Amino acid sequence: MELLLEGKPNDSELCSILNKLILSWESEVVEFKEAGKDYDKNKIGQYFSAISNEANLKGLQHGWLVFGVRNKDRMIVGSDYRNSKGLDVLKQEISVGTTGGISFIEIYEVYPLADGEKKRVILFQIPAATTATPTGWNDHFYGRNGESLGALSVDEIDRIRGQEKKDWSKQIVLGATIKHLDKNAIELARENYKKKMNKQYISEEVDQMSDEQFLKKLKLMIDGRLTNAAMLLLGNEDYDYLFQSVPEASWRTYDSKNDVNDYEIFKIPYITLSERLFGKIRNLTYRYMPNQLTLFPTETKQYDMWLLRELLNNCIAHSEYTYGGRIYLNEFEDRIILTNPGSFLPGRIEPILNPGYNPPFYRNQLLAETMVKLNMIDSQSTGIRRVFRIQKERYFPLPDYDFSNRQQVKVCIYGRILDENYSQILFKNPDFDLETVFLIDCVQKGIKIDKDAVKYLRKLKIIEGKIPNVFLSATISETIGEKDRYVKNKAFDDQYYKDLIVKYLAQYGSARRKDIQTLLWDKLPSIMADKQKEDKIRNLLTSLRKQGIIRTDSSNQQKSSWILTDKIKQGK
Repeated sequence: MELLLEGKPNDSELCSILNKLILSWESEVVEFKEAGKDYDKNKIGQYFSAISNEANLKGLQHGWLVFGVRNKDRMIVGSDYRNSKGLDVLKQEISVGTTGGISFIEIYEVYPLADGEKKRVILFQIPAATTATPTGWNDHFYGRNGESLGALSVDEIDRIRGQEKKDWSKQIVLGATIKHLDKNAIELARENYKKKMNKQYISEEVDQMSDEQFLKKLKLMIDGRLTNAAMLLLGNEDYDYLFQSVPEASWRTYDSKNDVNDYEIFKIPYITLSERLFGKIRNLTYRYMPNQLTLFPTETKQYDMWLLRELLNNCIAHSEYTYGGRIYLNEFEDRIILTNPGSFLPGRIEPILNPGYNPPFYRNQLLAETMVKLNMIDSQSTGIRRVFRIQKERYFPLPDYDFSNRQQVKVCIYGRILDENYSQILFKNPDFDLETVFLIDCVQKGIKIDKDAVKYLRKLKIIEGKIPNVFLSATISETIGEKDRYVKNKAFDDQYYKDLIVKYLAQYGSARRKDIQTLLWDKLPSIMADKQKEDKIRNLLTSLRKQGIIRTDSSNQQKSSWILTDKIKQGK
């Protein structure tokens, strides 16, 4: 059952998906379980492996495991599985035992009406096994024969491992000829190619070529037949039905309540997609103070258009077009989110920020090479690094990449300052490399960084505080006028808190635990979580007790109060 989802579906959409799964019973890629309050995690892993492999063999992108539906009669009975523990942790637990650490695309909770009451049903969306790589669970490969779960046969393992990783963009579009292309798009491609090559003799050579010769030179036409790359970049939208899965892009704009208030669908040719899409964007003037030394704010547009064009064209170059999903440009009041179908091949963004990084391969090799020749994207993976540099030089937050969904990539570009401290640190330290700025950006966004990164930033005198509560150091704070914030985050010496406790007991005679908490709570660093404050107060009291300064007046911990010891009362 192939059901492609974009974004977070609402309850009505999820109920519709559930109904389709029940009515269109595909036993090898959909499994139903009652799964009351608990279910064996090892069994979930086995079904994950089996459904993932069967989806691959059937040419699907995913399958489903459904909790809360009785298997034998397809009745909705509801499930309390992890109703209190939460389901997000299960994603990580499953990834520990699977090939390549893959996990659920998403886990949805839906509440359909059954027998007059709402029942909780859980939909686990399982990705198809990666091309040429069967999905294992704890080093065993599972499959299904009808509804039966068992070992994946040797023949099926060989079929998956024997799959060829084909370049989609180089494949021929059946029935497509040069008459199905857009003449204006071809002319634009000629001009872009001459501009990219920037040599007189090449320009003269291109001008002498027919359209067919030019397309052959770019390898977009093979033996008179057009490739997917040719139709995608230069095709006439009237003939997009020639694709097996029609490529589309969508622009949507959201209001302050995050409701869609306008949208438009865009078709081929993609060589002009960025210009057509960007004509819709509200790129407003933004004013901000990058430092405290100037009297006048800096004025800039919310978004750098080269940056947006590079990221959108990256979506075009690296989309998984066999999924049939759209490229989305979602425009909010203060940010733009670009989404494309397909996984992020490097896996993480950090390696790309290293100047020495080179990609192992491109998903659409011919398409990527052609887009470089047509001056649409940068070569040698320098484009993303330049995108990050642009935001750094504008003192704006770096782009956020979201890889949580294995079948799509999201990148968020900010159109405003999130934290003035971040911007002013960059202004004061223009020589920081991208890797360092990336770590500082993580700190401003509250994203966890490892101990080595914290140690490195502390050495630069940029942060203070204990993991995970790190914040700007006094040096930076004083420079940018953040003394108040620093004082609130900076802890006093332990002796200060102990003296307060002793003075309180000397004045009032005794104090319950809640009295001590009231005394110290607002004086502890505001960056501390409640649990950390409670632990700190407990440790202070324990230390005073061990020093023989205070004691409890009863052995009953529930009713006892803290008092000064006799020797302290007597001034000894």
